[in-house]
Amino acid sequence: MTKVRVYDGAETIGGNKIYVEENRKGVFLDFGMNFAKYKVYYQEFLFDRSARGIYDHISLELIPRLNIYRKDLIPSDLDISIYPSLNVEAVLLSHAHMDHFGNMGLLDENIPIIASPSTLMLLKAILDTSSAKLGSDVAYFSERLPEGKDDRVLKADRRKESKYIGRNLVCTKSFSEPFEEFILTSVKKRKEIEAGHICTIDDCSTPFEIKAFEVDHSIYGSTAYILEGDSTIAYTGDFRLHGKRAEKSRKFINEAKNASILIIEGTRTSRKDINESEKIVFRNCLEAVEESKGLVIADFSARNFERLETFKEIASKVGRKLIISAKDAYLLKALEKADGVDRTKDILIYKELKAVRYNWEKEYLKKEIGETAYIDPTRISSEPDNYLLCFSL
Repeated sequence: MTKVRVYDGAETIGGNKIYVEENRKGVFLDFGMNFAKYKVYYQEFLFDRSARGIYDHISLELIPRLNIYRKDLIPSDLDISIYPSLNVEAVLLSHAHMDHFGNMGLLDENIPIIASPSTLMLLKAILDTSSAKLGSDVAYFSERLPEGKDDRVLKADRRKESKYIGRNLVCTKSFSEPFEEFILTSVKKRKEIEAGHICTIDDCSTPFEIKAFEVDHSIYGSTAYILEGDSTIAYTGDFRLHGKRAEKSRKFINEAKNASILIIEGTRTSRKDINESEKIVFRNCLEAVEESKGLVIADFSARNFERLETFKEIASKVGRKLIISAKDAYLLKALEKADGVDRTKDILIYKELKAVRYNWEKEYLKKEIGETAYIDPTRISSEPDNYLLCFSL
């Protein structure tokens, strides 16, 4: 008998934590951060205390009260053994947006993460280029140890011999050698990554037969799933029909018609006044850029690389050069390891004037792209009509 339990995300946008079970074994469909819940307690300079592991998360019910989390995140004054324990065989991740993966790093490290190669590459690159926050450290993490005599306080293991712990990753399709190499590349000098097990979905044992489908969404690598057991479950994650991969979504819809259980995002299900597509965006933005004098700045949500490619095409049509941030360039190179597409060709990188550069840029990105791809702000200032800036918020 198939059981479905929604632990989070039923009444908010995102925050999905959906557990489907058969014969007392199950999988989670996403394990995201519920922003609505977090905003009740945190804002501005108020945030959860990383030195307390999952104490705040459990106490404030930001995550389900279950016994499924990393042991190194449990301080001595928190007993999660009193909560139910689930036989979680895997987590199926739909895409690399925080409201779908933001609490996944809290889970027991032995639980495999199933996702598309592009999604896994983005998780790795996002972590490489940002300060690791509890929950978002999915691709790898630094083990936490008690601070001195007070084992209620936890700190990251900074011993010289320590390594980052890589999770067990399961790709929805075959992966390349550059993919595997990038997963194991540590750009944070002080530690190497101790690899978890990396395989494809065919080599992963779960209580369901899982079929993965690429779908159209604002972030690349987005995946919907069909799980076949006693019942057939279709899970959409976030998907749409107005982007460049609309046909991918239609293929999934066609395959999902025979499912007996449909789990779908309801953000816009009641709206009937939507008339949008990337073609309309392209047409309107091209017209605006053609009419503009001087510097043009395009602003849109982070990691919307389809929109970035739209502006790259627009820049080419109007004779401008597209300029992006170093972080976006790094993420694009990570995507290349998954699908082999070089999205940084003919793109310039903004040379930010700062005293300290992180290793991901200094030691890795510049080797991948080269110093000549960087453009100085003074040059932009002297020739504003030649450029289109996309800094993504």
